[in-house]
Order: sequence, then C-alpha cells, then structure tokens
Amino acid sequence: MSPTATATAVFLSAAPSSFSTRRRRSRLAAISASLSPSSSSDEPLLVRAARGEDGLPRPPAWMMRQAGRYMAEYQALAKRHPSFRERSENTDLIVEITLQPWRAFAPDGVILFSDILTPLPAIGVPFDISDSKGPVIQSPVRSEEQVRELVPIDLDMLHFVGESLRILRNEIDGKAALLGFVGAPWTIATYVVEGGMTNTYTNIKSMCHTAPNVLRGLLSHLAQAISDYIIFQVNSGAQCIQIFDSWGGQLPPHVWEQWSKPYIKQIVSRIKTECPHVPLVLYINGNGGLLERMKDTGVDVIGLDWTVDMADGRRRLGNGIGVQGNVDPACLFAPLPVITDEIHRVVKSAGPKGHILNLGHGVLQKTPEEAVAHFFDVTRSLRYDTLFQGSVAEELQPVA
Repeated sequence: MSPTATATAVFLSAAPSSFSTRRRRSRLAAISASLSPSSSSDEPLLVRAARGEDGLPRPPAWMMRQAGRYMAEYQALAKRHPSFRERSENTDLIVEITLQPWRAFAPDGVILFSDILTPLPAIGVPFDISDSKGPVIQSPVRSEEQVRELVPIDLDMLHFVGESLRILRNEIDGKAALLGFVGAPWTIATYVVEGGMTNTYTNIKSMCHTAPNVLRGLLSHLAQAISDYIIFQVNSGAQCIQIFDSWGGQLPPHVWEQWSKPYIKQIVSRIKTECPHVPLVLYINGNGGLLERMKDTGVDVIGLDWTVDMADGRRRLGNGIGVQGNVDPACLFAPLPVITDEIHRVVKSAGPKGHILNLGHGVLQKTPEEAVAHFFDVTRSLRYDTLFQGSVAEELQPVA
C-alpha cells in the first residue's frame, strides 16, 4: 500500500479520544466555511498574517506541541507504539499524530509532528532517546577532528519527513497552513556538545572560550545542514517554518549576539533567497532580554514567551514585524471565561495586524482538551473590526 493510501486508512480508522467523534465532526462541519481559503487569497490565514497583510478578519491560531501527550487519542497511540523515535520517524504515524489536533480542534496552523533532533543522524550524529534522560548522544562532538567527520545532510535519510509533509498538505487541502520547523544551530549544538539534556550548559559555554574555532566549525556545519533541511521541508509542502532556538535564552544577550544570532542570520538569508515566499518565525524560550536582537535576524515573526507582556513586546518591536503568542500555557487550566478574557487581552495588545495567536510555550501535559477546544473556538469568533471598533491603530516604531 502506498504511503498516501496507508495514511488515509489510518486517518479514517483512528480511535476517538475523550472528545466524542460526534462532537469533533460537528465542530469541523460548523467551521468548514471559515476554514476555506479566502476569496481574496488562496493562501491560508496564518501565512497571510505572518507576512503582515492588512485587512485580515482575525488572528490565526495554533499551539506549540498541539499534537502530543495531553490528548487521550495520542496516549492511546503511544501505548501501541511506545518508541518516540518510531512515532516521529514513521510516515503513517507522523501523519496520524499531526492530524489528531487538526481533527479535534481545527487550528489555523498544522505543525509537523517531529523533533528538532530528527536530522542529526543525517549529518553523522546518531542519538537515542531514554525514557528517563531524554536524548542521549553517546559521542559528544567536542574536537576539531569530530567536526571534520560530520557529513553534509543526507536528505534521503529524512524521506519520512518529506513523505509526511506531502500527505499532510493534501489532507489539509488549504484549510490551514502546514508548518515545518527546525532547531537553531546553537540549540542543536547544545545537545551535540553536551551529549543530551543539561541544566548548566557548561561544556558548550566553556567552548566559547577554550575551543572557539571548534564551536564555530560545528555551528557553521549545522547552519548549512539546517538551511538544506528547511528547503527540503518547503519543497515537500511546508508553507511556514518556525526556528526554535530553545536554549538561546540561556545565554546572556551579548553572548547570544555572538554565538547564536550570526548562524540564524545565515539560515534566514539563504531561505529568503531560495524560498522568499515562505515566512519564518523565530521562537526563543526566555527571550525577554533578546527581543530587539531577534528582530535583526531578518525573520518575519518573533514568538514571545509567556513571561513577556504582549503590549510591551509589541512596543519594543514595533509594527513592522509580526509577533506570535503568547498566552501562558498554564492559563488553559483556568475556567473557560478566564481563558476567553486572556485571549482578548493578548489579541488587543498585539494589534490588528501581523499577529499569530499561540501559547507562550508548548501545551502542558494534562491540559484539558476542553480548554484547547475553547481556545480555538474563541479565536474563530474574534473579529478585528469589533475588537478595535472606534479605535485607531497606533503605528508603533521599535524602541531605539
């Protein structure tokens, strides 16, 4: 059976979660008209917002980690397929898991179920995932010889990513934006150098001073590989790419400026040359001290984490760049009216242009599915002309 046929069979036979199948079907039926491509543009709302288009009716919305452990449907699948590597490297499973929140909640963005470390074996860095330790790299890269042994990314080893994106683009059928993603060079390097997760980053931070040439060589190799990987995702169907510099926020701003930003800029420059139609989003956890520096990378959208006040973030960045976020993930444990109020506050603070509604971090485990559904239902009910009725949008310039 072909990958497309197999994925379709999985899609049709998936077991229902704690949300009843009837409720999910009724939600999708009720909003199908609003999800259809706009008559003024064949592109999804999220892509248009990421480009900063004027005149959109409302902000698009999706959630980081929207496919995953909080969903009963995912938990049931994970019991049948306990290996995360299998779930994230098998085309049929990738497609099924990616589509679970799409069927349940119909977000405006559908992000590929994968991992930022997925491309590592394709550049010569094998890794395992331990239930207790997370990612484990048996031979951390810390020498010039090890950097020389890295290979150009072998995209054939990532065929399951390309296959999944092509199937998903067909399944979604223009009713949402298909998002791909990558890790930023610094963040990927933290795993490669440290050998896995760390709370201190002592090895890689020390290399900035004790082996700067080795670290530059590693980051340059990663920047080239990640650029190739983004282009591969775009050519396979991704319409927007998010770059996660997850651990960039662990660096002092001046160190991030030296050791992370140049390699992100290298990636952005190449993508803007070869895929100029594809918006790029940059997210850094703990980015309150980096916002102005992030803008200079050349991306289209800056993701704000939940510790940054949206109004302050917009003031600091100005209206010339998009923003994404930034509802506190813990807010989804609050009563539904509280969630509604917080969505309204964030959207009003972001303004009526260039905003993608999201959480300020990924969906937390045990988040009620009802709350996630409410988040998207409220977003679909928003209208800029009502929220900003009688007000004149202030043209904000970035803080000098």
